[in-house]
Amino acid sequence: MDYFKKLLALLRTEREEDQRNYQQQIASASVAERRANGLTWYPVAIRDTEIGRGDYLTVEVERTTHQDVIHQLRFGASAALFSNHDPANSRVEGTISHQSANKLRLTLRTDELPEWSRDGKLGIDLMFDDNSYDEMQNAMALATARSEQASENRLIKVLTGQAKPGFNNSIHPFTIPGLNSSQQNAVNNILAAEDLAIVHGPPGTGKTTTLVQAIKALIKQDHQQVLVVAPSNTAVDLLADKLSDEGLEVLRVGNPARVSEKLQALTLDSKMAAHPSIKEIKKLKKQASEFRNMAHKYKRNFGPAEREQRKALFTEARNIMKTVEQTESYIVNDLLARAQVITATLVGANHYTVAHLKYRTVVIDEAGQALEPACWIPILKGKKLVLAGDHCQLPPTVKSQEAGRNGLNTTLLEKTVALHPEAVVLLDEQYRMHEMIMGYASNVFYQNRLQAHASVAQQQLLPEELPVSFVDTAGCGFEERLEGTSVTNPEEAAFLIKHLTQLAARLESSYTAATFPTIAIISPYKQQVELLKEQLLHTPALLPYTSSVSVNTIDSFQGQERDIVYISMTRSNTENVIGFLSDTRRMNVAMTRARKKLVVIGDSATLSQLPFYSNFITYTEERNAYQSAWEFMDI
Repeated sequence: MDYFKKLLALLRTEREEDQRNYQQQIASASVAERRANGLTWYPVAIRDTEIGRGDYLTVEVERTTHQDVIHQLRFGASAALFSNHDPANSRVEGTISHQSANKLRLTLRTDELPEWSRDGKLGIDLMFDDNSYDEMQNAMALATARSEQASENRLIKVLTGQAKPGFNNSIHPFTIPGLNSSQQNAVNNILAAEDLAIVHGPPGTGKTTTLVQAIKALIKQDHQQVLVVAPSNTAVDLLADKLSDEGLEVLRVGNPARVSEKLQALTLDSKMAAHPSIKEIKKLKKQASEFRNMAHKYKRNFGPAEREQRKALFTEARNIMKTVEQTESYIVNDLLARAQVITATLVGANHYTVAHLKYRTVVIDEAGQALEPACWIPILKGKKLVLAGDHCQLPPTVKSQEAGRNGLNTTLLEKTVALHPEAVVLLDEQYRMHEMIMGYASNVFYQNRLQAHASVAQQQLLPEELPVSFVDTAGCGFEERLEGTSVTNPEEAAFLIKHLTQLAARLESSYTAATFPTIAIISPYKQQVELLKEQLLHTPALLPYTSSVSVNTIDSFQGQERDIVYISMTRSNTENVIGFLSDTRRMNVAMTRARKKLVVIGDSATLSQLPFYSNFITYTEERNAYQSAWEFMDI
């Protein structure tokens, strides 16, 4: 089918670009540089080893220093154990089978550790993520084959625009206490859908709450297991946690990104460890290990009898491990049978423990951030699909500009919203922002359909404090500076900190340090963020409140909220170039993080070249929320 052939071609372009980027990152990088880029744990210590499935050795390692460095090593990723001491720079490859805090388990493609692992400093290198691309490409091939089979392709036809979604209107509506009318409509739309339902959840509208109630209702309606997936571990963990709180039997396939006893208890590893049959497995593994150790005691020069004895010991160890595998399979199948909800990342939906499972309903949360090829991995396991997310917020990260331009930037959520508006329910009541903060985003992105709930519509820091403010730096000489591939604006950063200092002074009489409002300072540019962090640390008046202040890029704040949000727009130049500020979805995320006060600081002369920003400035002028930075210059 041409639809999937095009998608596969885009995916291959993306894979090639991603591989090029990875090679550039590691080609000439030292261990210290790789570690700083989050690609390496070094040094590590081996804490434990055990033989697992297929006679492969699993090693547990712990990083012993630099434990606060953010890294990209995750469950399911390919990685290599290496020695920095060995002149040949020896390494053995494997797959990360567990990662938690500063420990991980690496299942190696060998049955014993090499000699060099006992001498010198060891590390773990993240390898290029072939697994995710292989899974996506396999899904494209399977989707192509399925689309050519008349009995298999109903959902595929709906999702590719060849058929309309069906709804069973005879389904009796559920009434769920605590849901507003649009949330209730979304749940009933999901229950009535025969193949596709879409929940469009703008910021603060309770999408997760709605989805959890819908999944509960689906299980009650169908009495069948539901697969719940999302693009990131964080999003999966949030849903797994909420579903478990509702009393559902949740199995988290893969490994939670956050370290929490509660989430660990939902994982397959943890449930297996608590299973009554696990004692037998431990006993058998100990026996197998003893036989192997006995076999390894034989020297290299020995006669036929010793050779036969060694062979017999290895055979016995292998036979025991076959019994272990059978017992483990029994435990896994028992746990899977009991689960009402299986949760995983998109790629994790094909984890070997659940790869064979089929579902009546598949739920994809945060679908606005999911690459379409990855979505097809779980979709092909179900007959009915629920997509939830907001295509008006940040899209997925696409590394290849060519692939992005040619359609990989467009998500399945965007496509299906355009194709099948009858399948969409917009959640239209938000519980986060003052109505003035909400108003501009509602107008531009949501056809003015959003309403602020009474509990937040008029919430303010102080009666005299306007909820929205645009501070115009035009004509102040706050010129941007190019810093490599990033942009900074030192004067704008200094001005923002000064403005925040004045706001904090006004709030001091009404709040204590303990009750002080939470604050986010955000910018689209990483170097500007670093500049803002530095200036914040050197502002004595704000030091009592630093625990209440977060400084980061816009992208990192998606899904979060604060009482006060400052946005440093950064761009200010005579050519009126605004770079990726032209992605208005990024600004939708930025502007909708604030509960009680939003302060946007930028150069109107540069920004106004795009109607989105000139209209926002007009919006603030109409509400007496526009100020010139000149008004603050003499203070």
